Amino acid sequence: MQKRDVDVTIIGAGLTGLTTAFYLAKAGKRVAVIEKEERVGGVIRTRRNDGFIFESGPNTGVYSSPDLVRLFDDLEGTCEPVFANSSAKQRWIWKKGRWHALPSGPVSAVRTPLFTMKDKVRILGEPFREKGRVKEESVAGLVRRRMGKSFLDYAVDPFISGIYAGDPELLITEYALPKLHRLEQDYGGFIRGAIAKRKEPKDELTRRATREVFSVKGGLQELTEGLAEQIGREQICLSASGLNVIRKDKKYRAKFMKDNLQREVVSDHVVSTVSGNATKKIFSFISENELRPILNLRYAKVVQAVALYEKWPGIPVNAFGGLIPSREERSALGILFPSSIFPGRAPEGGAILSVFMGGIRKPEFIEMDDKEIGQIALDEIRSTLDTGSQSPDHLHIYRYPYAIPQYEKSSGERFQAIAQLESQYPGLTLAGNIRDGIGMADRVKQGYASAQKIIREAQEKIIRQSDE
Repeated sequence: MQKRDVDVTIIGAGLTGLTTAFYLAKAGKRVAVIEKEERVGGVIRTRRNDGFIFESGPNTGVYSSPDLVRLFDDLEGTCEPVFANSSAKQRWIWKKGRWHALPSGPVSAVRTPLFTMKDKVRILGEPFREKGRVKEESVAGLVRRRMGKSFLDYAVDPFISGIYAGDPELLITEYALPKLHRLEQDYGGFIRGAIAKRKEPKDELTRRATREVFSVKGGLQELTEGLAEQIGREQICLSASGLNVIRKDKKYRAKFMKDNLQREVVSDHVVSTVSGNATKKIFSFISENELRPILNLRYAKVVQAVALYEKWPGIPVNAFGGLIPSREERSALGILFPSSIFPGRAPEGGAILSVFMGGIRKPEFIEMDDKEIGQIALDEIRSTLDTGSQSPDHLHIYRYPYAIPQYEKSSGERFQAIAQLESQYPGLTLAGNIRDGIGMADRVKQGYASAQKIIREAQEKIIRQSDE
């Protein structure tokens, strides 16, 4: 057996795990990152094909937190953020056989056919409505109450499909969209809250968190590869199988197989960034009953079809993409236009389209074969973007059985269980998208916070020992 002692063991080499390891290593902590796959990055993966650069996982992030700004500052010279073209700021919504731009200001909001006149007038009263008093109110319930049904159907429902691949009737606002929840609870409404937030003083990092859509020059994988380089590849163990973590003598012992050799990493702290369903196999010292609220977390199953056109034959796709409300009863959740968002992703005159299907409402899509999925994706492209009979030059299909966790009513119990386990087992951190949000900015924020917590606890331990 090959044995190694470190300060912190990190399970999972996705964005959360790598960010945590990066800041721990930066603070001089000895880290070991254990990853079951043969590469770092988790669901983040950039691919290249015949002059195209495209993503087979998340396509974009939102530059929305000071922690993300800090990370790129700390990685300067290693990777560089790139921001969406101005033309790609427009979002399309499908309604009654055609695309409509989502309103971006008062004039377009009045003119848009997406919302009823009744709701357009009703929105004027939004700042004066009472706060919601329903415990664990759904996103749908909140929007209907404050904005009206047409805003739910043709703005929030497709937005939720694009972010969560979920159902706004099931997602709970304070868990799934906590910032929206706080706008109402802290300021009395969305409009009041937005105005007040703009007036609040901001530090430099927060001012630089512009909420622009971003990627990384060369693709998002450059970010995770850059983190791995800074951590040190020798600190990251890939293709680890059969991982089991036990707790003995106040130490965590992570045992696994690598290259037909059993290995063990011993540490004071362990940070898990794995999905909820994976925790049972890894943490044998925690009972299934204690883990049940985490194991019960539901994930949306998503299928992505990426169509690459060397010469785009359809209507101009000068937008971020198009989202399809569930009431329109189409097969796709939405179609993203990555080559319109960022420069240099497709050959001149070409286009990249990412068609997303499945989700909470249509989980059966993930069981379809490639031929069937491909045909459905091309039918969606042809009928909504007027490509005629021309097929793409390349078509790639990817499946994600555990794509996006759903922050539904069970989330409160899950968060309580995580807090209880971390209290019961000092040195244990249960992180990843099982809590604290699902976006890239959320993952970076959590990774930084997890590292700082461990650094702070280590300093406090030294002070206590010196006092004794």
